[in-house]
Amino acid sequence: MARHRVVIVGSGFGGLAAAQALDGAAVDVTLIDRRNHHLFQPLLYQVATASLSTSEIAWPIRHILRKRGEVMTLLATVTGVDTANKAVVLEDGTRVPYDSLILATGARHAYFGHDDWEKFAPGLKTLEDATTIRRKLLLAFEAAERESDPDKRRALLTFVIIGAGPTGVELAGAIVELARETLKGEFRSILPGEAQVVLIEGGQRVLANFKPELSDYALKALRELGVTVELGEAVSAVDDAGVVYGGKRLDAATVIWAAGVQASPAAKWLGVEPDRAGRVKVEADLTVPGHPDIFVVGDTATITMPDGKPVPGVGDGAKQGGKHAARVIRARLAGGTAAKPFRYKHAGDLATIGKRAAVIDFGWIQLKGWIAWWAWGLAHIYFLIDTKNRLAVALSWLWIYLSGQRSARLITQGDAEKAPVRESEA
Repeated sequence: MARHRVVIVGSGFGGLAAAQALDGAAVDVTLIDRRNHHLFQPLLYQVATASLSTSEIAWPIRHILRKRGEVMTLLATVTGVDTANKAVVLEDGTRVPYDSLILATGARHAYFGHDDWEKFAPGLKTLEDATTIRRKLLLAFEAAERESDPDKRRALLTFVIIGAGPTGVELAGAIVELARETLKGEFRSILPGEAQVVLIEGGQRVLANFKPELSDYALKALRELGVTVELGEAVSAVDDAGVVYGGKRLDAATVIWAAGVQASPAAKWLGVEPDRAGRVKVEADLTVPGHPDIFVVGDTATITMPDGKPVPGVGDGAKQGGKHAARVIRARLAGGTAAKPFRYKHAGDLATIGKRAAVIDFGWIQLKGWIAWWAWGLAHIYFLIDTKNRLAVALSWLWIYLSGQRSARLITQGDAEKAPVRESEA
């Protein structure tokens, strides 16, 4: 008798959790992703700000699942799902059959109808995004070193972040410390510490999902760090020279988008109506209406819990969703027919402001300041994949904490044909 075939699309938190939760089940698993690595996304901003290298927060999928003989990993791009014939369609036309399908394809940044802004204000969802932003940040200082016009130099040393959620807040604090501590004394024509970091938020609070007292603390900490925070100001234009917000023009060579997300095209693949963010509206057990063999988890799905609150788009929500889908599949294989609704358990909200302050809301307790920063660090180290990476990240953070120096400051990913020619190459 043929074994049950489970296809998982996406190797993020949800997809990997599903694959791991199926360990020991009588299934053959095919894991498909267009990248060969699993990414620990909460620390992506630290790659973007030169605190960590890419290999410290990402791991080859094949290596993670190397001991699972029943798991096949495919490096491929999915372009559709043939629900009638139960097959996943790949970019090259290959079809991968399934008995159960788990879509954990995540989300990308959303520009609220202004997709043309993306080329001027990159978002932060992938390693490629992070290295692109790191390059923009470091090149801005290099260009400012050569610029003699004070207005142009000021624009080069102005860094704008749009969106004051956890990613925006964490980026703002890290960029300030990169400029004031890491780059201190390394330039001759500029003072990197004079760089201006502007955080723009259309709402009335930073970290709006946190309790008001923690949000207020984060705002105070950001301003004490030197970040200019603009609240209640909607951005109306972004171009290669800066932004317009609240009717004001701000010249800035570097703009980063941290204001919203848009789900993958999974709803289009399935032929179902998405919500406003492109997410699939799933049943209580995370299956697609009319397709009990298809599960959608993480940022790709939208579901409301019994208390009326939606499952937040955080890594832990994706993990829990992936594990739940695996449990339902295992129960069905064992003959279970009873419905198994998904129950999300919120572990808490965390955000750091620089290297000395953070805010944490565990529900039953709230922490802020220095002790919250240490708790934030320990929690993130704990959830990294293996001991080697835990030690590497801990040592990197300790070095940055003590010295202010960041070791991942290589300017890469450029166009070799456009690179300046050295005298030895002329």
